[in-house]
Amino acid sequence: MSMAYEEYMRQMVKPMREELVQAGFKELTSPEEVEDFMGSHEGTALVVVNSVCGCAAGLARPAATQAVLRSEKKPDHLVTVFAGQDKEATAKMREYFEGYEPSSPSMALLKGKEVVHFIHRHDIEDHPMEAIMENLLEAIEANC
Repeated sequence: MSMAYEEYMRQMVKPMREELVQAGFKELTSPEEVEDFMGSHEGTALVVVNSVCGCAAGLARPAATQAVLRSEKKPDHLVTVFAGQDKEATAKMREYFEGYEPSSPSMALLKGKEVVHFIHRHDIEDHPMEAIMENLLEAIEANC
C-alpha cells in the first residue's frame, strides 16, 4: 500500500477512534498491547471492536459510550481494538473470544479472560441504538 493511502486512512478514522477514547476507552493497537492487557487486567472489561461501517458510527459506538455513562456499575476497564485498521491487534483480541465468530463491530464484556456477554454485529445492525444500549446496560449491571 502506498504511504499516501495509509495516511489518508489514518486521518479518516481518527474521529472514529477519538469517539471511544474521549469516552474513556483505551486503544490497543498492537498484539503486544492486547497480550499485556489480557495478561495483567483484573476484574471486568468492556471490549469494543470498532469499525468504519455505518452501524459502528450510528449504533455501536454511541450505545457503548451511553451504556457506560448511564450505568451505575462500571466495568473496571474499557478497551477497544479497531478492525480493519489495527488488524493484528484485533486478531489477537479475537483469540480471547473463543466460541464467538469474528464480528465488526462487536462488544464483549469480560470477567478476567472469560467472555460473559457478547454483542455481535447482527445484534447491532438494524437495531435501535437504545436497544443495543439496554442490552449492554443489562450485561454491565449483572456482571460488574
